[in-house]
Amino acid sequence: MAARRLFSTCSLVFREFLVSKPGMFAKVIDGKAIGAAVRREVREEIQQLVSAGHRAPCLTFVRVGQDEASKSYVSGKSKAAREAGIKDQTIVKDEDITQEELLALIDNLNKDDEVDGMLVQLPLPPHIDEKTIVNAVHPSKDVDGFNVLNIGRFSSGSPYLLPATPAGVIEILKRCNFDTFGRHVCMVGRSKNIGFPLLTLLHSDGTGDATVTICHRYTPPEHLPICTKMADFVIVATGIPNLITKDMIKPGAVVIDIGINRIKDKDGKTQLVGDCDFEGISQVARAITPVPGGVGPMTVAMLLQNTLTAWKKKLSKQ
Repeated sequence: MAARRLFSTCSLVFREFLVSKPGMFAKVIDGKAIGAAVRREVREEIQQLVSAGHRAPCLTFVRVGQDEASKSYVSGKSKAAREAGIKDQTIVKDEDITQEELLALIDNLNKDDEVDGMLVQLPLPPHIDEKTIVNAVHPSKDVDGFNVLNIGRFSSGSPYLLPATPAGVIEILKRCNFDTFGRHVCMVGRSKNIGFPLLTLLHSDGTGDATVTICHRYTPPEHLPICTKMADFVIVATGIPNLITKDMIKPGAVVIDIGINRIKDKDGKTQLVGDCDFEGISQVARAITPVPGGVGPMTVAMLLQNTLTAWKKKLSKQ
């Protein structure tokens, strides 16, 4: 019964986040609106605690090199943090930094009591082992939720800081009152940062309580539609444009598209698309997330939520 109570609490905002579009059967899930609601709640809670005499939380970004995508991602997260009342700082290191030097920087930030959350922007240069770096971030400051200890906690039913994108998907389901209790979910994609955490959360007692089927790159192409057409919820994170099509979706299913792919349209212009055929699936699904504007805004919102959680945990120990 825990999952039923969890999802029923969000019924008042159900209509606010589901948008009807002309010519579409499916409702469009407004990830921007849900993300804005989460960010507003984070900001309000921070303001209350700061007004009570506590210092503002501090989130530190570490970026290595001059990759344009990484610059953009960190800039966007930094802006969102400031808007939420979170003090932020970005530390930029040259691409030729050694792994030992980067580990030393992380160790210093781990020891800095003024730093409540830390995020090392991925990807890193090839000479640096990402797993080693991710696990060097102290679990209490790991707002990305990638540290092996945080992964172990939620895998064993004791979540603390969840990976932001999976947490965002769960928040979408909650805020739209999509109850997964006893339902069938097909997770297409098994990445360590998205697919694996999601399948764990969705089948967990008291969180999703769903029956979860996992598909991936080695699922035979003829078997994939069989799995997706059985599902009440289809969640896709593969990086393959338009992998999931209308004929692969059960009428009335909810489709969550996490994919972000840049493709050229007929005029040669670059556009963002997901892993699902949005127009086709919109004719049969109950609801679907758009790309952009679906899961993407939730990732940033849940990063801020994780920073708030880490900060409050520290305050409770003082």
